[in-house]
Amino acid sequence: MSRLDELIQELCPDGVPNCSLSDVAEYSKLRTDAELVDDTSYVGVDNLLPNKQGKRNSEYVPTEGRLTAFVCGDVLIGNIRPYLKKIWLATHDGGTNGDVLVIHIKDRNKVQPEYLYYVLSSDAFFLYDMQYAKGAKMPRGNKDAIMDYKFSVPPLEVQSEIVRILDNFTELTAELTAELTAELTAELTAELTAELTARKKQYEHYRNKLFSFNVLNCATVGNSLNNIVVMPLGEVGIFTRGSGLQKKDFTQTGVGCIHYGQIYTHYGTYANRTKTFVSQEFAKKARKAKHGDLIIATTSENDEDVCKAVAWLGDEDIAISSDACFYTHSLEPKYVAYYFQTEQFQKQKRGFITGTKVRRVNTSDLAKIKIPVPSIEEQRRIVSILDKFDMLTTSISEGLPKEIELRRKQYEYYRNQLLSFPDNKATA
Repeated sequence: MSRLDELIQELCPDGVPNCSLSDVAEYSKLRTDAELVDDTSYVGVDNLLPNKQGKRNSEYVPTEGRLTAFVCGDVLIGNIRPYLKKIWLATHDGGTNGDVLVIHIKDRNKVQPEYLYYVLSSDAFFLYDMQYAKGAKMPRGNKDAIMDYKFSVPPLEVQSEIVRILDNFTELTAELTAELTAELTAELTAELTAELTARKKQYEHYRNKLFSFNVLNCATVGNSLNNIVVMPLGEVGIFTRGSGLQKKDFTQTGVGCIHYGQIYTHYGTYANRTKTFVSQEFAKKARKAKHGDLIIATTSENDEDVCKAVAWLGDEDIAISSDACFYTHSLEPKYVAYYFQTEQFQKQKRGFITGTKVRRVNTSDLAKIKIPVPSIEEQRRIVSILDKFDMLTTSISEGLPKEIELRRKQYEYYRNQLLSFPDNKATA
């Protein structure tokens, strides 16, 4: 018999009582001024972590207004999708905003913070929270329903043993994952690198071939060859420069925005969600891209990243920073994005790059670059082929080994089992 079984049999032979979250905890009633927190004490929904290891500094720290204060031992949970599963057990005092719920234990002689953390990070609570979330576009957790959530509250000794087991299991899982990753790396790095390199070369070869049409070098602008027309980008669409947008303008929610530096550090060929946001007030003054526009970084410190581009496929208009532009056109959006990755485009781009330390291409020069324009059906066929190549290459370079995923699922199963008691009909 395990130590946990012995404790349950000794301390709660008649069953483990259930209670509502409101019976043992409440939302924090403490408030603090924004100017009293900094990037080490402020916790936003963007830097909550779905584990017990701590947090990184927030990219956005409010400078004015009132914040909800939290203290060491409070449990912080995300309260807006897609952050409903993010949770953090506070290791220090600080402040947060309305996108984070601060749950404060009323009596730690009844519930341990670590135990409540594991309860609220369980799949059972997440599914419950999702079920009662309100809102269409950006659902939020139902604060009343959250406080009605019922869970088992065993004696403190039992809670401590469950926490000890889960803490050890967390550490063991991390160690095994690291060990497994090291073994896989040692055995498979050369093979995977060779495979990935071959796939990338194959991908680039077919991408260039699909866009060549033997046109750029043998057809004059405006003339067609095999029903394909070669046109300057400036005659197919319009380039619009972005407006002033700095990192200090970022907010946690609001209107989506793309900063030029994110184009070559965060985004791929296309996107339908932004990494960052600006306020509604700021967005009114900003230049905004629409669905289907191509967002282009016109400035970089190296030639490779100049003119990196991402097709915006989201439904809402988004703000674009300076040192970037957006291209409005009538072509298949991903067709244009893929064309900007081809050697045909790169050769033309190199002739227009200016600057020494900072390299850039002006929109007037971008407009001179030629693009082959087949029928819309052919554009979509090309995109379909390249999407499959892109997915295959990405799956090889970013996919986690199946063994590591199994370890994670094993841990989640074990955690949920430990928090479920066979006889919990008693009440608090």
